[in-house]
Amino acid sequence: MRNILALLVGCLAGAAVGTAAVGQCVGTNLIEALPQDNRARIEAAVADVPYHRGLLWQASRGDAVITLVGTYHFADPRHQRMMDRLEDILSDAQALYVEAGPEEEARLTRALSDDPTLMVATEGPTLPERLSAEEWQTLSNAMADRGTPSVMTAKLRPWYVALMLGVSPCMLNAAQAGDMAGGLDHLLTDRAGELGVPVRALEPWDTVFTLFADLTPEQELDMIRASLTAASHADDYAVTLTDAYFGGDVWTIWEFGRFDAYQNSGLSKEAVDQQMEFAQTQLMDQRNESWIAPLEQGADRAAQAGKGIVAGFGALHLPGDRGVLRLLEDRGWQIRRLDG
Repeated sequence: MRNILALLVGCLAGAAVGTAAVGQCVGTNLIEALPQDNRARIEAAVADVPYHRGLLWQASRGDAVITLVGTYHFADPRHQRMMDRLEDILSDAQALYVEAGPEEEARLTRALSDDPTLMVATEGPTLPERLSAEEWQTLSNAMADRGTPSVMTAKLRPWYVALMLGVSPCMLNAAQAGDMAGGLDHLLTDRAGELGVPVRALEPWDTVFTLFADLTPEQELDMIRASLTAASHADDYAVTLTDAYFGGDVWTIWEFGRFDAYQNSGLSKEAVDQQMEFAQTQLMDQRNESWIAPLEQGADRAAQAGKGIVAGFGALHLPGDRGVLRLLEDRGWQIRRLDG
């Protein structure tokens, strides 16, 4: 069930032109394929964002210390470098904080088994009835590429469909084959277990369902529409985003998604900006704010024992005016980059 949880909470979204691999997935780096002037626009959008580069940070306030690592939720052999870097820090930590720990994953497994309606709508109009014929055909084909026949796709909840579209067929096949346990979150969790370091969850097990509870019917469909254009190039997106991640260009991932949507989604600039604002508010900002209290409390408790804590969560939660690093800084924590 770890693999399904990774898909539910998402990964990081969904020069010369070449190809690269993510595990067994091969595609083109779309940022490197852009003309220089377009790349310059993305760089300009990123330049003034607080803490936009870097994956490994330390926050300290008095004796309290938090080591923060931005994670990528899918397997990649390049994670081992970060695991090696964190070995001594993790072994000496009082606790590891992650978005969802083993207990939360187990509860999610039970909930999905006991109540299929969490992902499947059993009443009301189906997706082919709600979308245009062209949109439904495109969606049906994209989901078929991801192993989901149209008869099943028709009744899936829109938020789940949108998340599925953001994952490349290659990566999804690896998840279904059980090859996704190597995401950095799970590597950290597994190693903490081996070291006897307690694992704490930053949010409840059902967070993934509550994130989308307030969407209007039209907003639900807009999530799908915004994902459809990129769905057929998902392997390229996977390579693009993982290359940016392992290069430490965290916020470049976000602004590339915005720029690409302007160019290729078929939505108006206003509609794209609304989608991006919603995603940032719902999926990042609100969650970031809710994580500060448990991180501070955990670090203060650990300091009493002469220890620190480690926190690992999706890398896009680190940067920005409402990112975890700036929120901590605003509360008196000193922030230092460790991988720069």
